Amino acid sequence: MRAFIALAAVSAILSSAVATPSPKPPAKLAAQSEIDRLFGALSKASSEEEAKPIEEKILAAFEHSGSPTVDLLMTRAAASLQGGDADTAKKLLSAITDIAPDFAEGWHQRGILQAASGDDEGAMFCLEKAVSLNPRNFAALAELGSKLEEYGDKPGALRLYRKVLALDPHFDDIERKVRGLSHEVEGESL
Repeated sequence: MRAFIALAAVSAILSSAVATPSPKPPAKLAAQSEIDRLFGALSKASSEEEAKPIEEKILAAFEHSGSPTVDLLMTRAAASLQGGDADTAKKLLSAITDIAPDFAEGWHQRGILQAASGDDEGAMFCLEKAVSLNPRNFAALAELGSKLEEYGDKPGALRLYRKVLALDPHFDDIERKVRGLSHEVEGESL
């Protein structure tokens, strides 16, 4: 009988907890809402100068994992890179992708580091992982597109550059890249 009463009490507590909405959205939803707002502002930017600070805010928001440990490791990896210690940064970024495999920015930063060290295969793998986890990361899309273009996959590069253009028409001279590759890949329009 006591077990039944205890079970009924736990059930009542759980049902009231489920039925009561939380007064504040979780941090992740708030961060996503802010990113959505920034993308809205980015789409309305009329110039590269106007878009640049919005781009920086979006990219900075992508760097927040929601885990204090991962965020600390990201900060240390960035400091290591600034200090010229690529080996430590590589170890830290590898640790980040090991402990937080769904954190796109860890893969993105690891891809950048691998590209800088000449490991194009590793860079492309990491950048592909980053854009699969965060398809709105226009910087990672552009970097992956650049690698594809470098290796002769111009249709693939054009596809990625067009995605970047749709997300951020003012990013890193992307419109010129799309025009140039469009002409090369698709020919002149009649």
